[in-house]
Amino acid sequence: MNASKALSLEFFPPRDAAAQEKLQQVARQLTVLEPAYVSVTFGAGGSTRDGTADAVRQMQGLGFDAAPHLSCVASSRQVLAEILDAYRDSGVRRVVALRGDLPSGMGLDRGDLHYAIDLVRFIREHSGDWFHIEVAAYPEVHPQAKSAQADLDHFVNKVNAGANAAITQYFFNADAYFDFVERATAKGVSVPIVPGIMPITNQVQLLRFSEMCGAEVPRWVRQRLADYQGDLASIKAFGTEFITGLCQRLLDGGAPGLHFYTLNNAEATLAIARNLELS
Repeated sequence: MNASKALSLEFFPPRDAAAQEKLQQVARQLTVLEPAYVSVTFGAGGSTRDGTADAVRQMQGLGFDAAPHLSCVASSRQVLAEILDAYRDSGVRRVVALRGDLPSGMGLDRGDLHYAIDLVRFIREHSGDWFHIEVAAYPEVHPQAKSAQADLDHFVNKVNAGANAAITQYFFNADAYFDFVERATAKGVSVPIVPGIMPITNQVQLLRFSEMCGAEVPRWVRQRLADYQGDLASIKAFGTEFITGLCQRLLDGGAPGLHFYTLNNAEATLAIARNLELS
């Protein structure tokens, strides 16, 4: 990959010893890609707070620049300050600042900060410029946004509050990404907006994730996947070819890099990277 293009990877905290060992193995396999950083997700309402911190330490031990996801939902300013201080003390220089998923039955009145923009401001107030802050972007519009324009304005405000870069929700329509970047640029946004990439390896899983996050799976892709009738080898082969083409178009169109949602698996990400001659 061109030196100006940043490759990054996302993991989630393992739930048990076996999953922890698997994550260690997967991360080692992916070192060949020499990612600029790896991020570690954060569960709804802070449910994986300790697991996120443990996984970040694990990634640091493997030599990665590790970026924990940090959610403001259900957290007080004091707790967030303690988390930031702990990460700073451990040498973490990058965080992904998110509102976070709301646990079932929880309203936005829970916690001191309600939105990602509040968290970005708090991080800057508390930690100055110590952390490189990544925020989320939604080329196909956040599922809870009032309108596409309102969603764009919210994103612009997050950047203006102090974000250094953005990672998008995954998508399968490159035009949606290019349109979003064009509209954000017209609003004065100049930070990198890196497309999030979801490898396709399992039809049921993909459709479930996409329904939850509002990512549109094109009808023709759904039909192709349905034709394979659960044949995972065929689904993975199709998915690798399709996502490789998407990534190539994004890079050719000026995307500053790629952020792979690995789902703690190496095979699909490595296959796409090889097709793109990134490894």
